[in-house]
Amino acid sequence: MIKNLLAHNNENSFYDKKRQLNLHTKEGKGKFLKHICALSNSNPFNNSYIVVGVEDDTNEIVGDDFFDDSRIQNLVNAYLENPPKISYENIPFPNLAKDKVVGLVTIKPKNKTSYFKKNIYTILANSTFVRIGSNTSPTEEKIPVSKSNVETVISIENNSRNSIEDTLDSVLDFITKRHKDFKSEYKVFKENFVVCWAGIPRKYKDKTFYSRVDIELVNEQIKLFYSAQDDVIIEFDENTFSITEYVPLGLNDKTSFYPLEKVTITFFDNGYYKMDTELLFEPPQFNKKLLHHIYNSTLNTISKLQKNAVVESKEVLAISPTLMICYLNGFTEAKHKLIEAKNLLKTYKNPMAFIYFKESLRILRKMKYN
Repeated sequence: MIKNLLAHNNENSFYDKKRQLNLHTKEGKGKFLKHICALSNSNPFNNSYIVVGVEDDTNEIVGDDFFDDSRIQNLVNAYLENPPKISYENIPFPNLAKDKVVGLVTIKPKNKTSYFKKNIYTILANSTFVRIGSNTSPTEEKIPVSKSNVETVISIENNSRNSIEDTLDSVLDFITKRHKDFKSEYKVFKENFVVCWAGIPRKYKDKTFYSRVDIELVNEQIKLFYSAQDDVIIEFDENTFSITEYVPLGLNDKTSFYPLEKVTITFFDNGYYKMDTELLFEPPQFNKKLLHHIYNSTLNTISKLQKNAVVESKEVLAISPTLMICYLNGFTEAKHKLIEAKNLLKTYKNPMAFIYFKESLRILRKMKYN
């Protein structure tokens, strides 16, 4: 699907492409919602798409981080009146690193005009947008009903279906090449769906946890889960496959694992499947006096980084999870301090500092849009 969309070279009235999404700032959210609004209004009879992880000028597939924010629909619902139904899928490509994917946003057709019901960034409430060629433009006129893209989009979708050969090649590639050093498994559901998973298993009491986990719904070419950090429990029966994610959190080198989220995929005989998500996270609560001391110490570490002073790596790596814990314990400014520290953490010599930053924001997003 992505290759067939990119074959059109230029963006048009049924698809857009982005280098990356930035959904932790109001500017990034506003721009994303504007494109969703415009594509939906311009395609009332067919799907429309946004491809994420592609260079705009050259069409080069460069990939983006795995994005597992299933509450992206809740973001759309929060700001748009008559919101379209959308999905976000993570698609692995052979030439990309294991932790990079191409995102595919699918916007379902609907028969009512979408518009903003409240302000965000520079976009005012009641604003309406349409897609004219490759441009997203505001409009105050009634949007004409158009079926101009229907045949083109149906043709692209029909030419994008996977064959049995594609599925088998993908299973072999997953097990024998990309994850040859990990324990890899697969299971077929309803004779139509193939789920592959790989990771490092670890027994704890009567349960098996997997770390460095990669899970794909191979026949759909969708990456269901990827993390270099968290531990997950995988469970399945003849009809369902579930992933329960645990996150390590703590202060002063005392870390515990907390259940974050459970995703259950149910497969049906008619060739369909559905995904249900349940947020399990209960933020750990700490002594407020202790947290005040740790919070101020963390802000002092950020200040030292800004001045290029010498800071221990351990202190820098603790910035993101500590500020997240403080925010979840009532320190309302901690989230803003975390976002302000993004560039410092992104350019820090240890890449784990920025990975912890992204992991912390991911957890906060899940809680916000749950």
